[in-house]
Amino acid sequence: MKKIFFIAAALLTLAACKPAQPEQKVMARPVPERMDDFVFENNLVAGRLYGKALEGNPTSPGIDIWVKMPGKLVANEWYAEAQKDADYYHHNHGDGKDCYKVSVSLGGGASAILIDGAIQYPATNYRSYEILEETPDKVVFVLHYPAWETQGETIALDKKITVCADSYFCKVEDTYTFSGEKGDVLPVAAGIFRHPTQETIEGELTLDDRYAIWEHASDQSIEPEDGMLGVAVVVPGADAHCITESGDHGLCAKNIKSGETFTYYFGSCWSKGDVKTADAWFKLVKDVK
Repeated sequence: MKKIFFIAAALLTLAACKPAQPEQKVMARPVPERMDDFVFENNLVAGRLYGKALEGNPTSPGIDIWVKMPGKLVANEWYAEAQKDADYYHHNHGDGKDCYKVSVSLGGGASAILIDGAIQYPATNYRSYEILEETPDKVVFVLHYPAWETQGETIALDKKITVCADSYFCKVEDTYTFSGEKGDVLPVAAGIFRHPTQETIEGELTLDDRYAIWEHASDQSIEPEDGMLGVAVVVPGADAHCITESGDHGLCAKNIKSGETFTYYFGSCWSKGDVKTADAWFKLVKDVK
Protein backbone atom coordinates (compact mmCIF):
# COMPACT_ATOMS: atom_id res chain seq x y z
CA MET A 1 0.00 0.00 0.00
CA LYS A 2 2.84 2.37 0.91
CA LYS A 3 4.56 1.58 -2.41
CA ILE A 4 1.46 2.60 -4.35
CA PHE A 5 1.21 5.80 -2.31
CA PHE A 6 4.87 6.69 -3.01
CA ILE A 7 4.40 6.10 -6.75
CA ALA A 8 1.28 8.31 -6.81
CA ALA A 9 3.07 11.01 -4.86
CA ALA A 10 6.01 10.87 -7.25
CA LEU A 11 3.68 11.22 -10.26
CA LEU A 12 1.98 14.21 -8.66
CA THR A 13 5.38 15.82 -8.06
CA LEU A 14 6.38 15.30 -11.69
CA ALA A 15 3.10 16.79 -12.87
CA ALA A 16 3.60 19.81 -10.64
CA CYS A 17 7.11 20.33 -12.05
CA LYS A 18 6.04 19.98 -15.69
CA PRO A 19 6.29 23.38 -17.39
CA ALA A 20 2.99 24.96 -18.43
CA GLN A 21 2.20 24.70 -22.12
CA PRO A 22 2.32 28.06 -23.90
CA GLU A 23 -1.03 29.52 -24.90
CA GLN A 24 -1.95 28.86 -28.53
CA LYS A 25 -2.39 32.29 -30.14
CA VAL A 26 -2.41 31.30 -33.82
CA MET A 27 -3.87 28.60 -36.03
CA ALA A 28 -4.25 27.74 -39.71
CA ARG A 29 -5.75 24.69 -41.35
CA PRO A 30 -7.73 23.42 -44.32
CA VAL A 31 -11.44 22.97 -43.62
CA PRO A 32 -12.65 20.04 -45.75
CA GLU A 33 -15.84 19.89 -43.70
CA ARG A 34 -16.78 23.34 -45.03
CA MET A 35 -16.25 23.47 -48.80
CA ASP A 36 -12.42 23.30 -48.67
CA ASP A 37 -11.95 26.65 -46.94
CA PHE A 38 -8.49 27.42 -45.60
CA VAL A 39 -8.81 29.32 -42.31
CA PHE A 40 -6.18 31.32 -40.44
CA GLU A 41 -6.35 33.19 -37.15
CA ASN A 42 -4.42 34.86 -34.37
CA ASN A 43 -5.65 36.39 -31.13
CA LEU A 44 -6.72 39.60 -32.93
CA VAL A 45 -7.81 38.73 -36.49
CA ALA A 46 -9.22 35.83 -38.49
CA GLY A 47 -10.08 35.01 -42.08
CA ARG A 48 -10.23 32.40 -44.79
CA LEU A 49 -9.49 31.72 -48.44
CA TYR A 50 -11.66 29.67 -50.77
CA GLY A 51 -10.94 26.13 -51.96
CA LYS A 52 -11.91 23.79 -54.77
CA ALA A 53 -15.31 22.72 -53.43
CA LEU A 54 -16.53 26.33 -53.49
CA GLU A 55 -15.50 27.07 -57.08
CA GLY A 56 -18.30 28.82 -58.93
CA ASN A 57 -19.79 30.02 -55.64
CA PRO A 58 -17.45 31.92 -55.86
CA THR A 59 -14.23 31.28 -57.73
CA SER A 60 -12.22 34.01 -56.08
CA PRO A 61 -8.75 34.58 -54.59
CA GLY A 62 -10.20 37.17 -52.21
CA ILE A 63 -9.37 37.07 -48.51
CA ASP A 64 -12.56 36.85 -46.47
CA ILE A 65 -11.86 38.68 -43.23
CA TRP A 66 -13.75 37.74 -40.07
CA VAL A 67 -14.16 40.27 -37.27
CA LYS A 68 -13.58 39.04 -33.73
CA MET A 69 -13.04 40.20 -30.19
CA PRO A 70 -9.41 40.19 -29.02
CA GLY A 71 -8.35 37.14 -27.05
CA LYS A 72 -9.26 33.54 -27.70
CA LEU A 73 -9.18 31.63 -30.98
CA VAL A 74 -12.69 31.18 -32.36
CA ALA A 75 -12.52 29.66 -35.85
CA ASN A 76 -12.65 25.98 -34.88
CA GLU A 77 -15.65 26.62 -32.64
CA TRP A 78 -17.43 28.56 -35.38
CA TYR A 79 -16.87 25.82 -37.94
CA ALA A 80 -18.04 23.13 -35.51
CA GLU A 81 -21.25 25.05 -34.83
CA ALA A 82 -21.70 25.67 -38.57
CA GLN A 83 -22.07 21.92 -39.03
CA LYS A 84 -25.38 22.28 -37.17
CA ASP A 85 -26.34 25.76 -38.43
CA ALA A 86 -24.73 26.89 -41.69
CA ASP A 87 -25.30 30.55 -40.82
CA TYR A 88 -23.78 30.28 -37.34
CA TYR A 89 -20.75 32.48 -37.96
CA HIS A 90 -22.84 35.12 -39.74
CA HIS A 91 -24.38 35.88 -36.34
CA ASN A 92 -22.49 37.61 -33.55
CA HIS A 93 -22.57 35.32 -30.51
CA GLY A 94 -20.50 37.78 -28.50
CA ASP A 95 -17.11 36.99 -30.01
CA GLY A 96 -17.39 38.18 -33.63
CA LYS A 97 -18.79 37.13 -36.99
CA ASP A 98 -18.34 36.95 -40.76
CA CYS A 99 -19.76 40.23 -42.10
CA TYR A 100 -17.41 41.20 -44.95
CA LYS A 101 -18.57 40.58 -48.52
CA VAL A 102 -15.94 39.18 -50.88
CA SER A 103 -17.68 37.79 -54.00
CA VAL A 104 -15.26 37.74 -56.98
CA SER A 105 -12.71 40.26 -55.77
CA LEU A 106 -9.43 40.65 -53.89
CA GLY A 107 -11.43 40.78 -50.66
CA GLY A 108 -9.52 42.04 -47.66
CA GLY A 109 -6.03 41.96 -49.10
CA ALA A 110 -5.29 39.46 -51.87
CA SER A 111 -3.07 40.31 -54.83
CA ALA A 112 -3.35 39.94 -58.59
CA ILE A 113 -1.46 40.59 -61.79
CA LEU A 114 -2.73 43.58 -63.75
CA ILE A 115 -2.92 43.54 -67.53
CA ASP A 116 -3.86 46.83 -69.21
CA GLY A 117 -5.01 48.00 -65.80
CA ALA A 118 -7.45 45.12 -65.28
CA ILE A 119 -7.28 42.60 -62.43
CA GLN A 120 -6.53 39.07 -63.67
CA TYR A 121 -8.15 36.55 -61.32
CA PRO A 122 -7.04 32.91 -61.12
CA ALA A 123 -9.22 30.42 -62.97
CA THR A 124 -9.54 28.28 -59.83
CA ASN A 125 -9.50 28.63 -56.07
CA TYR A 126 -6.46 27.31 -54.22
CA ARG A 127 -5.97 23.61 -55.01
CA SER A 128 -3.27 22.46 -52.56
CA TYR A 129 -1.50 23.71 -49.46
CA GLU A 130 1.55 23.26 -47.23
CA ILE A 131 1.95 24.24 -43.58
CA LEU A 132 5.62 25.20 -43.27
CA GLU A 133 5.83 26.24 -39.61
CA GLU A 134 3.50 26.05 -36.63
CA THR A 135 4.23 27.26 -33.10
CA PRO A 136 1.98 28.78 -30.40
CA ASP A 137 2.85 32.27 -31.69
CA LYS A 138 3.41 31.82 -35.42
CA VAL A 139 2.06 29.80 -38.34
CA VAL A 140 3.29 29.88 -41.94
CA PHE A 141 1.44 28.23 -44.83
CA VAL A 142 1.44 28.22 -48.63
CA LEU A 143 -1.57 27.94 -50.93
CA HIS A 144 -1.01 26.85 -54.52
CA TYR A 145 -3.07 28.19 -57.43
CA PRO A 146 -2.39 26.15 -60.58
CA ALA A 147 -1.51 27.80 -63.88
CA TRP A 148 -4.26 29.50 -65.85
CA GLU A 149 -4.38 31.41 -69.12
CA THR A 150 -5.61 34.97 -69.53
CA GLN A 151 -4.99 37.79 -71.99
CA GLY A 152 -2.26 35.87 -73.80
CA GLU A 153 -0.43 35.05 -70.54
CA THR A 154 0.03 31.81 -68.61
CA ILE A 155 0.15 32.57 -64.88
CA ALA A 156 0.60 30.48 -61.71
CA LEU A 157 0.65 31.59 -58.07
CA ASP A 158 2.10 30.30 -54.80
CA LYS A 159 0.77 32.36 -51.88
CA LYS A 160 2.79 32.20 -48.65
CA ILE A 161 1.15 33.75 -45.58
CA THR A 162 2.72 34.28 -42.16
CA VAL A 163 0.38 34.81 -39.21
CA CYS A 164 1.95 36.03 -35.95
CA ALA A 165 0.35 36.54 -32.56
CA ASP A 166 -0.56 40.01 -31.28
CA SER A 167 -0.66 41.67 -34.72
CA TYR A 168 -3.51 43.06 -36.81
CA PHE A 169 -1.42 42.38 -39.93
CA CYS A 170 -0.32 39.22 -41.73
CA LYS A 171 2.66 38.99 -44.08
CA VAL A 172 2.23 37.67 -47.62
CA GLU A 173 4.94 36.50 -50.00
CA ASP A 174 3.35 35.81 -53.38
CA THR A 175 5.38 34.16 -56.11
CA TYR A 176 3.91 34.63 -59.58
CA THR A 177 5.34 32.81 -62.57
CA PHE A 178 4.15 33.95 -65.97
CA SER A 179 4.99 33.83 -69.64
CA GLY A 180 3.36 35.16 -72.77
CA GLU A 181 2.95 38.19 -74.93
CA LYS A 182 3.59 40.92 -72.34
CA GLY A 183 7.26 40.15 -71.63
CA ASP A 184 9.02 39.13 -68.43
CA VAL A 185 7.83 42.06 -66.25
CA LEU A 186 4.21 42.71 -65.23
CA PRO A 187 2.52 44.94 -62.65
CA VAL A 188 1.13 43.19 -59.56
CA ALA A 189 -1.17 44.83 -57.02
CA ALA A 190 -2.39 44.01 -53.53
CA GLY A 191 -5.83 45.39 -52.95
CA ILE A 192 -8.99 45.84 -50.95
CA PHE A 193 -12.53 45.31 -52.15
CA ARG A 194 -14.33 48.57 -51.39
CA HIS A 195 -18.06 48.83 -50.64
CA PRO A 196 -18.90 52.50 -51.33
CA THR A 197 -22.55 52.02 -50.36
CA GLN A 198 -21.23 51.30 -46.85
CA GLU A 199 -19.97 54.88 -46.51
CA THR A 200 -16.34 53.96 -47.13
CA ILE A 201 -13.82 56.35 -45.57
CA GLU A 202 -10.34 56.34 -47.11
CA GLY A 203 -7.27 56.91 -45.00
CA GLU A 204 -5.26 59.98 -45.98
CA LEU A 205 -1.93 58.19 -45.62
CA THR A 206 -0.04 60.20 -48.31
CA LEU A 207 2.13 57.17 -49.07
CA ASP A 208 2.08 55.14 -52.29
CA ASP A 209 2.90 51.91 -50.47
CA ARG A 210 -0.30 51.59 -48.41
CA TYR A 211 -4.05 51.88 -48.74
CA ALA A 212 -6.65 51.70 -45.97
CA ILE A 213 -10.39 52.07 -45.51
CA TRP A 214 -12.93 52.27 -42.70
CA GLU A 215 -16.50 51.26 -43.51
CA HIS A 216 -19.68 49.63 -42.24
CA ALA A 217 -19.95 45.86 -42.42
CA SER A 218 -20.71 44.97 -46.04
CA ASP A 219 -22.49 41.63 -45.62
CA GLN A 220 -25.67 42.22 -43.65
CA SER A 221 -27.72 39.49 -45.33
CA ILE A 222 -28.19 37.53 -42.10
CA GLU A 223 -28.40 40.24 -39.45
CA PRO A 224 -27.76 43.98 -39.23
CA GLU A 225 -24.33 45.04 -38.02
CA ASP A 226 -23.62 48.44 -36.49
CA GLY A 227 -19.88 47.95 -36.12
CA MET A 228 -17.22 49.38 -38.40
CA LEU A 229 -14.42 47.50 -40.17
CA GLY A 230 -10.90 48.69 -40.88
CA VAL A 231 -9.09 47.03 -43.79
CA ALA A 232 -5.66 47.80 -45.23
CA VAL A 233 -2.77 46.65 -47.41
CA VAL A 234 0.87 47.75 -47.17
CA VAL A 235 3.20 47.03 -50.11
CA PRO A 236 6.83 47.99 -49.45
CA GLY A 237 8.34 49.55 -52.56
CA ALA A 238 4.99 50.07 -54.31
CA ASP A 239 5.12 52.43 -57.28
CA ALA A 240 1.64 53.85 -56.75
CA HIS A 241 -1.76 53.38 -55.17
CA CYS A 242 -5.04 54.00 -56.94
CA ILE A 243 -8.74 53.30 -57.09
CA THR A 244 -9.91 51.15 -60.00
CA GLU A 245 -12.04 52.85 -62.64
CA SER A 246 -15.11 51.01 -61.36
CA GLY A 247 -14.39 52.22 -57.83
CA ASP A 248 -14.61 48.76 -56.32
CA HIS A 249 -10.93 48.26 -55.42
CA GLY A 250 -8.13 50.23 -53.83
CA LEU A 251 -4.74 48.97 -55.06
CA CYS A 252 -1.02 49.32 -54.33
CA ALA A 253 1.03 48.17 -57.31
CA LYS A 254 4.61 47.52 -58.40
CA ASN A 255 6.31 45.77 -61.31
CA ILE A 256 7.79 42.30 -60.79
CA LYS A 257 9.62 39.73 -62.87
CA SER A 258 8.36 36.19 -63.31
CA GLY A 259 9.40 34.15 -60.26
CA GLU A 260 10.13 37.25 -58.14
CA THR A 261 8.54 37.41 -54.68
CA PHE A 262 5.88 40.07 -54.20
CA THR A 263 5.88 40.85 -50.47
CA TYR A 264 3.16 42.81 -48.69
CA TYR A 265 0.94 42.93 -45.59
CA PHE A 266 -2.82 42.89 -45.15
CA GLY A 267 -4.70 43.74 -41.98
CA SER A 268 -8.11 44.33 -40.48
CA CYS A 269 -9.89 45.36 -37.30
CA TRP A 270 -13.37 45.75 -35.81
CA SER A 271 -14.69 48.75 -33.94
CA LYS A 272 -16.18 46.50 -31.24
CA GLY A 273 -12.66 45.36 -30.36
CA ASP A 274 -9.73 47.51 -29.26
CA VAL A 275 -9.48 49.68 -32.42
CA LYS A 276 -12.63 51.75 -32.16
CA THR A 277 -12.19 54.68 -34.55
CA ALA A 278 -11.03 55.41 -38.08
CA ASP A 279 -8.24 57.62 -36.76
CA ALA A 280 -6.94 54.83 -34.53
CA TRP A 281 -6.98 52.38 -37.44
CA PHE A 282 -5.26 54.73 -39.88
CA LYS A 283 -2.55 55.41 -37.31
CA LEU A 284 -1.93 51.66 -36.98
CA VAL A 285 -1.66 51.37 -40.75
CA LYS A 286 0.69 54.35 -40.96
CA ASP A 287 3.00 52.75 -38.39
CA VAL A 288 3.39 49.42 -40.24
CA LYS A 289 7.04 49.11 -41.27
